[in-house]
Amino acid sequence: MASPVPTIQTTPDATFTTFPPPPSPVRTTAEPAEPAEPQPNDQPSGALEAVLKPSDPIPESWVTREVKGIEFNDFRTRPVTVCDLIAGMETIGFQGSNLARACKVIDAMRAYRSPEGNKAKIFLGYTSNLISSGLRETIRWLVEHKHVSAIVATAGGVEEDFIKCLAPTYMGTFQLDGATLRKKGLNRIGNLVVPNDNYCKFEDWIIPIFDKMLEEQEADPECVWTPSKMIHRLGKEINDERSVYYWAYKNDIPVFCPALTDGSIGDMMYFHTYKSSPLQLKCDIIGDIRRINSLAVHADGVGAIILGGGIVKHHIANACLMRNGAEWAVFVNTANEFDGSDAGARPDEAVSWGKIKADGESVKVNAEATIAFPMIVAATFARVTKQEEVKQEGGDEVAVASDECTAA
Repeated sequence: MASPVPTIQTTPDATFTTFPPPPSPVRTTAEPAEPAEPQPNDQPSGALEAVLKPSDPIPESWVTREVKGIEFNDFRTRPVTVCDLIAGMETIGFQGSNLARACKVIDAMRAYRSPEGNKAKIFLGYTSNLISSGLRETIRWLVEHKHVSAIVATAGGVEEDFIKCLAPTYMGTFQLDGATLRKKGLNRIGNLVVPNDNYCKFEDWIIPIFDKMLEEQEADPECVWTPSKMIHRLGKEINDERSVYYWAYKNDIPVFCPALTDGSIGDMMYFHTYKSSPLQLKCDIIGDIRRINSLAVHADGVGAIILGGGIVKHHIANACLMRNGAEWAVFVNTANEFDGSDAGARPDEAVSWGKIKADGESVKVNAEATIAFPMIVAATFARVTKQEEVKQEGGDEVAVASDECTAA
């Protein structure tokens, strides 16, 4: 049989053979030589060179990069604070180091001041499951204390906040049987359970508000609802300090939801069209894309904190594209990048699109947000520092100049 013809592939870097022909057999009548028996004391020189290959000299700058974690012996006389823990994770490696890096990036965006004294705009994005979870209280605290400038959420990330004001969500398990839950009128979100009655209460609450919004729309040609204006109105109507969007309303923090109809709130809009027919509520999404992009374009600096992926991640990133990128970005999610999804993409991919500045500071923490984000907030926004402490002197607040993290 003829030998196969070698296939030659040419690349920009080199030419190589992918399927070389086998060597031509050498015909001989001589007996093959027996291989020499290895001697017990023979030194395996090839293996020795492979295992004990000398290293290049270590750069002097690596002196601060020695891998080590938190030393609990240092805290025998006092409790370990979250600040201590995060500081000890800076050189622990893997995602622990990324978590510590995320805190540094967030502190950088918080500390920024333009030459005119303006702060950076901080965009916070999160998916609906995080409002369903107890992370809602962390997010509410950030909004209550004006630590963020704008929010991007999914429809579920909006409605679940209002629904929790009307009735609670309960802890369950991941193993609860779906068919059994369906018969009982219970909905599972991971290991959380939401009774279907909660959505009935939500309908009873929101439909009368839609009625009033429709009346205003029909009475005033200048009344144009956008998703952010709708959420602002609902935050006013809920009038409940447990609500994220109540505080967004109180503090005039815009909440963007480009897919507002993709959830229970969309179901309620659908039902309302039949109740109000032939009139219908109208929602202008173009008004909101102009608003969020303008916020980014006119900001002196932009920081992005994005929990999860999908539309919330890209909506913030695309707004940052309008200004040739955010200066700071922190991603927290468990998505992988091997399938080319935006959710799993590392910050460097966003740099290639101009959504994060090439010289910006960014990090991705590969972790589930209910684990990582409370620690991040505790070590940054909620950190009590000497710099942030104030003391009353004649009624005036005077900052104490130090940046040491105090024990809780």
